[in-house]
Amino acid sequence: MNGSGLRILGIDPGYAILGYGVIDYIANRYRLVDCGVITTDKGTPMPERLKTIYGGLTELIGLCQPTVAAVEELFFNSNAKTAIKVGEARGAAILACANCGLDVYEYTPLQIKQALTGYGRASKEQMQELVRSLLGLEAAPKPDDAADAAAAAICHANSSASTSRIERYTGLRLR
Repeated sequence: MNGSGLRILGIDPGYAILGYGVIDYIANRYRLVDCGVITTDKGTPMPERLKTIYGGLTELIGLCQPTVAAVEELFFNSNAKTAIKVGEARGAAILACANCGLDVYEYTPLQIKQALTGYGRASKEQMQELVRSLLGLEAAPKPDDAADAAAAAICHANSSASTSRIERYTGLRLR
């Protein structure tokens, strides 16, 4: 990709299923480059699961060459054990991105919904339909984790575009 746009890796963290979506954002247009999931087996010890996530993302970054990463922040889960494991997977994902030289931006689920729909309480179906529409796809990416990751990437594209416009008009550096 040339220097006139962004290639963004979106990540929906999880330790059993981690979603990823890579998009190009050029001239206010989105194009899906790749999306999918990295999965780990239930019976596998957590250190091996984290190694699989780290290795899978490192390989993906090498193949797709994103310029930045957008990672969904952990939504508080009432099950502390699950929340800790998702947090560990999220840490492995962020470390993979950082070790590959990517700047990492973090967004809450509310921020992602707000950026895509203008409403922070949008339903999963509304989000998937917007991802499908914005990326010009016939169907929303599957599984849902991949669509959620693409939504994180689109959120960053919208946020970076807003920051660029503000910087251009005010002369202030916001990053």
